[in-house]
Amino acid sequence: MKTQDAETGPPAETGLLTRNPWVARRPLTVAEYHRMGEVGILTERDRVELIEGELVAMAPIGSQHSGTVNGLTRMLIHAVGDRGVVSVQNPVQLDDRSEPEPDFTVLRPRADDYRQSTPRPNEVLLVIEIAASSLDYDRAVKRPLYARHGIAELWIVNLAVGEVDVCRGPAGDDYASVSRVGREGVLEPLLLPGATISVAALLG
Repeated sequence: MKTQDAETGPPAETGLLTRNPWVARRPLTVAEYHRMGEVGILTERDRVELIEGELVAMAPIGSQHSGTVNGLTRMLIHAVGDRGVVSVQNPVQLDDRSEPEPDFTVLRPRADDYRQSTPRPNEVLLVIEIAASSLDYDRAVKRPLYARHGIAELWIVNLAVGEVDVCRGPAGDDYASVSRVGREGVLEPLLLPGATISVAALLG
């Protein structure tokens, strides 16, 4: 362990790679990421997701977040029925270097229920992120990532202020339409007409 020395001063500041983005990096692939799990380098206790070849730590889950997930799971299953597969906190493989784990994806029905392979963007009807402490990350990183890969619709549930960002029409690194729906509103996915969710009920 390094200690401060009276002559040399405090240890050097960390974050050298961040301050020097020109240094060549070697990103992970999804296959390598999975292999790290298979051999025990990563375990279920390591709350990370693969974003553009880098491991990103996921925010801890508090009771407000987990309770919202529990309630919305019940509401989505009831609203969607057999028209989609409600997948909770499971991965979506966007490409060979990105495999995020959104709080919810609603997927096109598939006979194997996605046992044979991880869903890809063209199989995703809706992505939902629940944001307690992760709002900045969900808006600045997840939103452009999903848009870039053609995810048709994204909801970001902002628990702090009690509203939902509804993002539709992926266009480059963002969505053509971004609106915010308050507690009095009702949510209805474009690709699942009639599958309505009350924002007030979602927020509890």
